[in-house]
Amino acid sequence: MDGVRPGIGETGFVRPGAAGPGAADGSTVSATRLTDGQTASLDRVLELFGGHPFALLTGAGLSTDSGIPDYRGPNATPRKPVTYQEFTGDPSLRQRYWARNHLGWAQMHRAAPNAGHFAAAALERQGALTGVITQNVDRLHEDAGAANVVDLHGRFDRVVCLQCGEEYSRDFIATILGELNPGFLAAVAAAGGAGSAPDADADLESEALIAAFRVASCPLCGGMLKPDFVFFGENVPKDRVERAFSMVDSAGALLVAGSSLTVMSGLRFVRKAAKNGVPVAIVNRGATRGDELATIKLEAGVGESLSYLSTALGR
Repeated sequence: MDGVRPGIGETGFVRPGAAGPGAADGSTVSATRLTDGQTASLDRVLELFGGHPFALLTGAGLSTDSGIPDYRGPNATPRKPVTYQEFTGDPSLRQRYWARNHLGWAQMHRAAPNAGHFAAAALERQGALTGVITQNVDRLHEDAGAANVVDLHGRFDRVVCLQCGEEYSRDFIATILGELNPGFLAAVAAAGGAGSAPDADADLESEALIAAFRVASCPLCGGMLKPDFVFFGENVPKDRVERAFSMVDSAGALLVAGSSLTVMSGLRFVRKAAKNGVPVAIVNRGATRGDELATIKLEAGVGESLSYLSTALGR
């Protein structure tokens, strides 16, 4: 299958054991620290927000402290994700996808929130947020205790049938795939294993193992199964977008944390906030497509920055 492109979906999942040391709340924390200049910039962010609740838009940069690989970070390996049209239209590509995803799921589904996720949940409890809009599908915001979250690109823990619409837990589908492919994980391990990749993908290149992999169909109707998150080439459901816009419209400001804003699904909220005349602050390592619209742009770690904001507001 020469020319088949690795990578799936939008974001990524935890690689167990890759995160930093544990925090007292069970999170993982980054080894880096904020500089005096960065804390001064975050103090300016708080002054800019003026005590009004703000909307929080998060991207893959928030979850990298949990060991999650991303697509566009400074150390990310270039990848071109499979599109929805390719997934649904090419049976051999779909087989490759599910073989790698089954392996990635086995490696990565025990994701743990990091300090940034816990800080976002704390900001919500403090009444500082109108809500959280996340481009990630890892559900770590909810695992950390946040309640008002829009999972913009869907969620990794569900699978949907494209024919009848039935939804299944990813655990259940993993069981079916395991029964259809006994010995698959052991065979991969015996062949040297496979590295982790974004979106519970894995760098499995053995054509023999992929060709032998049996793909599961919907247990109810026999239709095509797909993880319940948005692929490139798909549209985000309208009701999900409207709920996210409502969070932005009711906010006194927008904070973008850990997103390059490369895809329009996130950038549109920055544009809407700017159109509304409300401040936009961006915390991200590297340039973003929204930098020219930002009132404040800060190059800093996302987890440390959110933790600082939560602590400062709690004083």
